[in-house]
Amino acid sequence: MLQVEDVRAGYGAVQVLKGIRLHVSQGQIVALIGANGAGKTTTLRVIAGQLRPSAGRVVFGGEDISRRPAYARARAGLVHVPEGRAVLTRMTVQENLEMGAYARADAEVAHDLERVFTRFPRLRERRRQPAGTLSGGEQQMLAIGRALMARPKVLLLDEPSMGLAPLVTAEIFRLIQEINQEGTTILLVEQNARQALRIAHYAYVMETGQIALEGSAKELLNNRRVVDAYLGGA
Repeated sequence: MLQVEDVRAGYGAVQVLKGIRLHVSQGQIVALIGANGAGKTTTLRVIAGQLRPSAGRVVFGGEDISRRPAYARARAGLVHVPEGRAVLTRMTVQENLEMGAYARADAEVAHDLERVFTRFPRLRERRRQPAGTLSGGEQQMLAIGRALMARPKVLLLDEPSMGLAPLVTAEIFRLIQEINQEGTTILLVEQNARQALRIAHYAYVMETGQIALEGSAKELLNNRRVVDAYLGGA
């Protein structure tokens, strides 16, 4: 479904990604874990088209999209929920959701809006409120709901649990699993490595701009190196 092949990228003279390779198979949740500064967010930005790589390529659905702009990738079904949620704070909850469908011209936008409100009842309750008045957890739900309005084939989630209370975090991870079970492929960047590995099918560990380890999520949950470095020891 999605392949990243020998990608190198950075900012100015600073090279962040040093030839990474990863793949995401259809129907999977694939987790990308690692320490702060390892290059996880940069990887998602390259995949989403917000940062052009200096080498390598991104292949989506069998087609090289390395030179496609971000909006074209989103229209093709590669949809990014960035770190920090990036909701449009002065617009209402419903207006934010409708923005997720801005590129669609089909007759089912209203149907999908109703589906999002059914999945996220709190958003229905707050549909007329400015998005900036929502709690952090509600804003994360809104960011995911807005992405779903684009009917993604692959959903790129960057740190969806950041800054959230444990109970809200658990709810967000439950929703991610539910979205996946309904057919959406997910690439998940997450610092809560234990939670990410519990719901993922496959995972990669990034260290200083390179893939250091990969394997099934279950294998990595029991890998001593991963346990010691990212899961708080035994």
